Amino acid sequence: MEELRTLNTTLTLFYKNDEVLLGEKKRGFAKGALIGIGGKQDKGETIEQAMIRECYEEIGLTPVDFYLVGKIHFDTWYKGEHVNMYMHIFNCTKFKGELCETDEMRPHWYKMDKIPYEKMLADDLLWTPIALKGQRFVGQVVFDKDLHMLSHNFEEVETI
Repeated sequence: MEELRTLNTTLTLFYKNDEVLLGEKKRGFAKGALIGIGGKQDKGETIEQAMIRECYEEIGLTPVDFYLVGKIHFDTWYKGEHVNMYMHIFNCTKFKGELCETDEMRPHWYKMDKIPYEKMLADDLLWTPIALKGQRFVGQVVFDKDLHMLSHNFEEVETI
């Protein structure tokens, strides 16, 4: 059995009133898709530090009040390498800074009942409604080399 490299990533959903902030990815993986804000954990960072840094770099906002709402294990491919990727999903209800577009992300606020799910990635369609309810969850997703989803499993839990 092959030993896979592990990547830890973050994804944050920002909330204000009855809206959620999502971003259109402008380059790299998921280009053109509507996703939460996040990226890879750097060596020496906690997952929370990575989440805060990525949010600031991608959209100019610094999370202040947030909690871990989900964790998904992806058996997937990243830049041609078979990897284990763990995505830590946060809900953020208080933040500071000025929202801005960057080379990476075009952010936009969406009414909760008007989210354009058709612009999201296949796995996001499965877990985003759980996160939007504030319910904690864990999941597993398997992708092939062409990033087609082969299987998935999501479960609502009390703690992560």
